[in-house]
Amino acid sequence: MQEPASVLFSLLNLLAHVYGVSTLKEHVPASYKLRAYYLWFGYFGYASWTFSMMFHTRDFVITEKLDYFAAGASVMYGMYYSPIRIFRLDKPGAIDGKTGTVLRLWTMVCAALYLAHIGYLTFVRFDYTYNMAANVVIGIIQNILWSWFAVQRFRKVGRLWAAWPGLIVAWLILAMSLELFDFPPWWGMVDAHALWHLGTVGPTIWWYNFLVKDAQEDLQSVRLKA
Repeated sequence: MQEPASVLFSLLNLLAHVYGVSTLKEHVPASYKLRAYYLWFGYFGYASWTFSMMFHTRDFVITEKLDYFAAGASVMYGMYYSPIRIFRLDKPGAIDGKTGTVLRLWTMVCAALYLAHIGYLTFVRFDYTYNMAANVVIGIIQNILWSWFAVQRFRKVGRLWAAWPGLIVAWLILAMSLELFDFPPWWGMVDAHALWHLGTVGPTIWWYNFLVKDAQEDLQSVRLKA
């Protein structure tokens, strides 16, 4: 095992997604439309962190590509479902007055972007700088969307949990800074990249707790209107 600390912290992230999926299934009814989108977020997390463990266990060409491609898929899926929740694209006619048109278009755009990204890395050039930049840009867009959503949601419900997305974004930005300020590994195995993996465990658990709270509030408001 080449990087045991990174493997261990990747495992903790995987377990955080296992916890999240289990919590969603237990506390959010299957009838809630956004539940499926949230569960797929967890399934992408399963793949991403499983391949991360494989890559940090042994660095081969295939394990590296699986790690990068799975991580990219997870980041892109985050970009995909964020506007669906924030702008409720799951509701027919939410924006354009037509049944699911915007959602289908958004799905095709995200799928095309991801396939183009993978195609470039596979058939043109496996460019580490480009890959990092692409993921960072997509991540920043998500962070901005969720920070804006947190402000709007808090104003609407007036409860602290509604502001959680903004706080989680702040935590992730701090954790990501570890990738920018690298240092020699402690004890030969705990480096900045490993600590970045460790730093995402807490926000992941917190994020699933927010999704459950948000879904329950959404369902409650529907019942009250009915």
